[in-house]
Amino acid sequence: MSHAVFRLRAECLARSTRPFVARGARSPRCPGCRVIAEYCFCAWRPKVPVRAGVCLMMYYSEPMKPSNTGWLIADLVPDTWAFGWSRTEVDEALLALLDDPQWQPYLVFPGEYAEPGRVVQEVAVEEGKRPLFILLDATWTEARKMFRKSPYLDRFPVLSLTPEQISRYRLRRSTRDEHLCTAEVGALCLELAGDEQAGGALNAYLDVFTERYLGAKRALPLDLASPAHQALSVYL
Repeated sequence: MSHAVFRLRAECLARSTRPFVARGARSPRCPGCRVIAEYCFCAWRPKVPVRAGVCLMMYYSEPMKPSNTGWLIADLVPDTWAFGWSRTEVDEALLALLDDPQWQPYLVFPGEYAEPGRVVQEVAVEEGKRPLFILLDATWTEARKMFRKSPYLDRFPVLSLTPEQISRYRLRRSTRDEHLCTAEVGALCLELAGDEQAGGALNAYLDVFTERYLGAKRALPLDLASPAHQALSVYL
């Protein structure tokens, strides 16, 4: 398999001066879904049409983490790009993507951190363009630094999400319940862009990933009839 996050991870590994070992790793992980091989869920990857695109700007450690959920977005959204973030350097390919006239970029971030004039809560795309959602894939502390120190993103509207749900993600926790994981944010963006089926598929995919990941960590038996698997099965 090969998608943007997979390739970025491979680049990070190639540059690394020492082997990367995931915390708590006991057994070989599937290279396609990053969970212990016995809990592989590659066969459960959704197949749905998607019009929107996603640009993942990933803090340097994120592509390496098995718990990263930006990977799930790249599994589902064909037009996904992934770039490592640096405070001092900007990838020319990223700038070219942001200038591509077929896309209408939105920087997704809480509006309270942006100037009011930049903040929008709806996706209104010009005729002939497609929405491109820029997601800062990092911990909350890291994402705030990325938002402040990426001046080349200042020209784009800030899409501020106001989800009523509390995050369902259980692999890593924020100190604030209203902070969603990257895949949850991606699903909300897809729904706002009119890709409701893709948004639902991404949420269902996240739930199966979480169930499999925690099942592997706790040596729990697989339950293919669980609500999470049943919800995802309609998107296969």
